[in-house]
Amino acid sequence: MVLDGADWHRSKRFELPDNMRLHFLPPYSLELNPQEHIWDELREKCFHNLAFDSLDVLEDQLVKGLHQLEMRPKIVQSITGWDWIINSDTNANYSPGH
Repeated sequence: MVLDGADWHRSKRFELPDNMRLHFLPPYSLELNPQEHIWDELREKCFHNLAFDSLDVLEDQLVKGLHQLEMRPKIVQSITGWDWIINSDTNANYSPGH
């Protein structure tokens, strides 16, 4: 899991499951965060030049966009499957008390 430096991403009580690895991004590096690239794709493809009558309608559009991404795993892989993520298999950057 890739995390930015937000304080709420760190806990002294968190017990990391054996099947999960955490990778903390350097400060102020949004361009390295795969979640940001997913959001960019959603904004461009599903929200471009749209106005919504309610939060419910906006949420419905978001669900549709996420479903479209779910049906196109190659697109998601191309957006988020960077070598440094795929090849990261250690918790070298995990520091539970910080």
